[in-house]
Amino acid sequence: MTVPYQKERASNPLADDTVMEAPGEYDPKTKTIVIAEKRIKIGGPIPKLKDGEKFVAYTTSICPYCLRLLPAIIFEKDNKIYIRKVCPEHGEIEELYFGDARTYYRFFKYEEEGVGVKPYVQLKAPCPFNCGLCPLHKNHTALANLVVTNRCDLSCWYCFFYAEKMGYVYEPTLDQIRAMIRQYKKQGVSMAVQITGGEPTLREDLPEIIKLLKEEGVTHIQLNTHGITFARLWFEKSPEEAVRYARTLREAGVNTVYMSFDGVTPRANPKNHWEVPYTLEVFRKAGMTSVVLVPTVIKGINDQELGAIVKFAAKHIDVVRGVNFQPVSLTGRMKKDERRKYRVTIPDVLRWVEEQTDGQIPMDAWFPIPVAAKFAYFLEAVSGELKVCMGNHPACGSATYVFVERGADGLPKKFIPITEFFDVEGFIEYMDQKTAELRKDSESFGSKFRKTIRLATIVKDLPKFTIKEKIPKDLNITKLLVNVFIKRNYEALGELHYRLLFLGNMHFMDQYNYDVERVMRCNIHYLMPDGRIVPFCAYNVLNDLYRDYVIKKYGIPLEEYKKKYGGKGIGPDVKYVRNIKLLKSTPIYYEAYRGIVPDEILFGKKDEAK
Repeated sequence: MTVPYQKERASNPLADDTVMEAPGEYDPKTKTIVIAEKRIKIGGPIPKLKDGEKFVAYTTSICPYCLRLLPAIIFEKDNKIYIRKVCPEHGEIEELYFGDARTYYRFFKYEEEGVGVKPYVQLKAPCPFNCGLCPLHKNHTALANLVVTNRCDLSCWYCFFYAEKMGYVYEPTLDQIRAMIRQYKKQGVSMAVQITGGEPTLREDLPEIIKLLKEEGVTHIQLNTHGITFARLWFEKSPEEAVRYARTLREAGVNTVYMSFDGVTPRANPKNHWEVPYTLEVFRKAGMTSVVLVPTVIKGINDQELGAIVKFAAKHIDVVRGVNFQPVSLTGRMKKDERRKYRVTIPDVLRWVEEQTDGQIPMDAWFPIPVAAKFAYFLEAVSGELKVCMGNHPACGSATYVFVERGADGLPKKFIPITEFFDVEGFIEYMDQKTAELRKDSESFGSKFRKTIRLATIVKDLPKFTIKEKIPKDLNITKLLVNVFIKRNYEALGELHYRLLFLGNMHFMDQYNYDVERVMRCNIHYLMPDGRIVPFCAYNVLNDLYRDYVIKKYGIPLEEYKKKYGGKGIGPDVKYVRNIKLLKSTPIYYEAYRGIVPDEILFGKKDEAK
């Protein structure tokens, strides 16, 4: 039995385990895909290699001008990796895919495909025009994005999602949110949810939403925010009121604040440079001690501040747990030269971090996301249960951990990446071997006893991978890893996370560098009110087909919203007007950036705020 894809505003669009109708359908007669009231063509010539190019792989992609599904090749040229496709109507499109060939090949040594999914929709069209999730998808949801509003108190020029630009307000009801979470729950894995928007803190019922997620069994809740709300409360009401609100969110169940932070100077970070010091101070007082800074990296805008961002995070390591860099996704129509001007890929980020930390965090200290899948397979072999498997495409992202040595003044003196004192590569190989052995044991008689003996051997072997003379003082990395393997729970992983600074990056695609193989392995998904679950780079990159097309059906036109709720929640009354002089008037502002940003930029003649 199937249920319709297009539905009215229902509180529970999919109450049972029925499979929904596919959002798109392929018509073999016309060789087109019909989706979201559009017709998209399929097929084109296979691109050719040119002189000086080395073939790497075949894949499929889309035309950035008409969305036509096209064959594509990935190739190496001048020590970089490119993708090329040829649209019969719009010609050849070539784009930088990965800025360093050596890093690309190193990352692909750790490739994993994932374990498949519970499909929510029928399969009637090729990827990425059948999302929901479909039977072709290779990874379950590791992090679910839950959009709770498209209202925002900012009007950033580069954002097209806030309500005033879209023409309607989208805010799912608590019943709709519960239905979306229950859809997610059907996958049978540990649930992690990121509450996002718009600006989620504009919803007065945000604490209730968080409590609802906890009630439904969500184990990890991230709040995606610009953080300005807490600074506004500090000045517009009182510091105590700001702390009370942050504490309310923490006690309701927020584990991590995922906060936009594009740089340490006003030029690089005009969004929240002046407010962040107060936001972090609020979090300290409220016990909100897990903040991840999220810079969107744009060449020529903030690429010279990546090292300073890491140092800023290290200075505030009492509340900041990590930095997750996001190379910019280029939206809209851009000429090739213009794209080249702004394009950033993962190796660029790694190289800039290495250069701007004086080589202390080298490119080779980073590993691709699929390494986490290898840990998951190992823990599954031990426990018989697979909670989360991150078998992403190796080009999607990477991460590392660093130990921070700080001076008496609180400033970071030295960064020591985990690869300096732990043989990560050797341990991954060892883990692969032990996973195979544990799986073999599970098939034999007396498997429980054999597993116990095998696990004891693994715990005994762990010290072999440490480089004792280089282990930072007071860091027992062996004990931390043993706890992760033995306890296999959220608290054990959290203990590791609190002793080291996490550094990561995720490169979300755009229509120029689109690789369908990456979409099929995506595990960062959006929950939709029609019951579907859609990969990030389908939801946002093909927004006319997914994000905007669906949520508009569940939204309220601006005028209707104003009549129903009044004008305070939308338009000029809700927009934030910054008082820079006031924000810079207290020692909290200066102390937050002291030692990271030169005084002449903060206060002197070169004050970029003017």
